[in-house]
Amino acid sequence: MKQIAQNYRSGELALLEVPVPAARSDGVVVRTEFSLISTGTEMMKINESKLSLIGKARARPDQVKKVMQSVSQQGLRATYRKVSDRLDSYTPLGYSLCGAVIEVGAGVEHLAVGQRVACAGNNYALHAEYNWVPHNLCVPVPESVTSEHAAFTAVGAIAMHGYRQSEARLGETACVIGLGLVGQLLSQILRAAGVNVVGLDPSPERCQLAERMGAATCRSPDPTGRGAVLATLAALTDSAGADHVFLTAGGDTNQPVEVAVELARDRAQVVDIGKVRLDLPWTEYYAKELDVRFSRSYGPGRYDPTYEEGGVDYPIGYVRWTERRNMACFLDLVAEGRLDLEPLVSAVLPFDDAVGAYERIQRGEQGGVGLLFRYSPNGSLQRRLSTSAPSSRPVPRPVVHLGVIGAGNYATSMLLPHLQNRSDVRLIEVATATGLSATNAQRRFGFERCSTDYRGLLDDEAVDAVVIATRHHAHAAMVCEALRAGKAVFVEKPLAVDSDQMQAILAAVGDSGNDRLMVGFNRRFAPLLVDLKGDFGARRGPMQVRYDVNAGRLEAGSWYAQPEEGSRLVGEGCHFIDTVSWWLDQDPVAVFAAATGDPDDTASTLLYPDGSVATIAYQTGGDSRAPKELLQVTGDRQLARLHNFQRSELWRSGHRQVRRSRSGIDKGQKQELEAFVMAVAEARAMPIPLESLVATTLATFAARRSLASRRLESVASDVQDGADAGRVDEEGSRT
Repeated sequence: MKQIAQNYRSGELALLEVPVPAARSDGVVVRTEFSLISTGTEMMKINESKLSLIGKARARPDQVKKVMQSVSQQGLRATYRKVSDRLDSYTPLGYSLCGAVIEVGAGVEHLAVGQRVACAGNNYALHAEYNWVPHNLCVPVPESVTSEHAAFTAVGAIAMHGYRQSEARLGETACVIGLGLVGQLLSQILRAAGVNVVGLDPSPERCQLAERMGAATCRSPDPTGRGAVLATLAALTDSAGADHVFLTAGGDTNQPVEVAVELARDRAQVVDIGKVRLDLPWTEYYAKELDVRFSRSYGPGRYDPTYEEGGVDYPIGYVRWTERRNMACFLDLVAEGRLDLEPLVSAVLPFDDAVGAYERIQRGEQGGVGLLFRYSPNGSLQRRLSTSAPSSRPVPRPVVHLGVIGAGNYATSMLLPHLQNRSDVRLIEVATATGLSATNAQRRFGFERCSTDYRGLLDDEAVDAVVIATRHHAHAAMVCEALRAGKAVFVEKPLAVDSDQMQAILAAVGDSGNDRLMVGFNRRFAPLLVDLKGDFGARRGPMQVRYDVNAGRLEAGSWYAQPEEGSRLVGEGCHFIDTVSWWLDQDPVAVFAAATGDPDDTASTLLYPDGSVATIAYQTGGDSRAPKELLQVTGDRQLARLHNFQRSELWRSGHRQVRRSRSGIDKGQKQELEAFVMAVAEARAMPIPLESLVATTLATFAARRSLASRRLESVASDVQDGADAGRVDEEGSRT
């Protein structure tokens, strides 16, 4: 299928051929008929991409802060990889469309194949021939509404939510500052609700359009124009001023905020919908006691992954107008003829000319408030694309034919760079949920194919091994499928998020006789740590280990915090348990864990068979710029410390030995992948024994149980009893 995308580093726009997105539960695959160009939001993004790196940094100071935090905790090299990957990837455009449902995922009951729907979301309702959209961001289109008009629904919901934030009532008066598309739709919604409207905009054409659609007066924000608007407001409000002022303008000027206070009555509402400077003139706003409110996108549910991706609705008795209900209400108003969208349709452009259309908009040659793309009904439905010929370079034998499932930020910055130039690895296929991410990975790392069909990858007999780097809750099921398909498997941590998943993996090992499995516990391969353990020497007695992890808090809305992903203790704590167990050459037998008021802020004490004790402090309340990890091991009259994989110390007989990393923070990703590739290529045993992978995973479950029970919990369980049944000896026979 075709999709318009932008390279954020260069600003290049390209109409790419990408795989059709995979069908997933709680959503539908939609064939796009029309999509709406948001000239404000999208052109701001496109113009930002053309800035220098310094200009981009000034435009996005929030991202600069994240980069600096990453440098402090992950090191310059790892951060550079992450930033480079994001900058040099194609990113999608668009967020409002209308189309027909062609596939319905599990859990979706109110939508059917063939049904017309309006869709929203800047990660879902994209300028592409096909899109997968969560069902809470889809609404049926009434029969009387054309597809062209239904494509306005997402922007209409933005205007609708702004109206609701104002609590405007019948007979009141509102001023709309900024008469672009959102301002035009808002003006009509206000008129439909019985609210008088005046407006301000520098464009005479937009002012005239708003007046034709029912606004009392619309003028330029210059002193003459404002005078005319003030005169109309005086007549409408008995000189009191506007009850509500809506900021729907964009840009870096503070003029809308300053004009708003002049037009507003005493104790009026000022609602910010657009993206403008908000340097409030304190004296003037204080004198009128103005109520400044924000309107967040389409309404309640926006940016909540449980609502948008998980499909969990808010009860109508508690949240009357969610984003989906706002979308449906907008379409109802259009169907009833209370909103007239035809005058807002400035042009309908063929999607095949999408690049040219954006270029004309940038040059000012394509004007108007409502621009639509029209799509051909005959777009390709391919979910697998061979976008490059197989490599012709000579390779040694044996060579590993590799498939990769998932190409998120970690995979593209910390895993794939170590695989792409190996002469003993042939990158066959990368499969991701969205076509654009698959295309980005193929383009950057040289995969022979890209797809959105991971099962097709597993069915390919040419693929020897797979790397699974998806979200946590999906790991176990994919591991089971890959093992049963006869593949060697490298899966990012965690191996499983609950005991049922762990049992399923052991059953897959037992059923298939395939135990060629490795988990991405990379720290045990980190060069500085390997050297430190070697210098410490063989243990003679029990050790005490302390592992401090300055993990920090998650960003609001992070997928990591979703209940189905397990927990941070399960999802990341397994890293540190594995590192300690590797150092001690044994697996834990019991765990006691406790948390502060934050359930992620935990301290877990692990007991080992020889009497060794380890405490892993996973801390979320520290300074985000402080180093992330500090490991200390004491015993046998020695003390070893690892300072965030940058420096190690070994104290013995009163002397200190110091090593420093020459390559920055190196946590062993390259070395773990090399070990996996060599094990597959040469049919060696997997680098980490299966029983160790199981024990580490079960220890995280025991820690989670301990948090709830406040008791010491045994690592042993019914699941562990199946570990021996699933193990295969070096000669391939059952043990």
